[in-house]
Amino acid sequence: MRKAMFVGAHNSGKTTLIQRLHHQKIQSSETQSIEFCDDMIDTPGEYTENRHFYTPLITTSVNAKIIAVIQSATDNRPIFPPGFVTMFQPQAIGIINKIDIATPAEIDYAVGQLREAGIQQIFKVSALTGEAIPMLNDYFAK
Repeated sequence: MRKAMFVGAHNSGKTTLIQRLHHQKIQSSETQSIEFCDDMIDTPGEYTENRHFYTPLITTSVNAKIIAVIQSATDNRPIFPPGFVTMFQPQAIGIINKIDIATPAEIDYAVGQLREAGIQQIFKVSALTGEAIPMLNDYFAK
């Protein structure tokens, strides 16, 4: 599996998604610092929401082959600035999480946010229910 770094806002479901991808029991937790989990790197949401923490994100990204940018389908805030992923060397993909509880309009908004951040390839998943997780697992396994 290619090493991926997960970035996204607080409560976007990054840790839950990593637990689901690793076939672990889903446990609610708050990531307080950058955590290295075998082939995945979990970052605190505050690092994405506060530009003062972009430097640790950029520095940590050298350990990754993929930047997985997570956008919660239920979060209508503009989280990522235009061209956000251009600060990273590794390839970036977008993951819209929480599609199981989102409306089509919310999902469309999330797609727009990720496109504006500079992402071309987008996966729509539910970390909680497991919807579309096998497709994402296949992508990471390549």
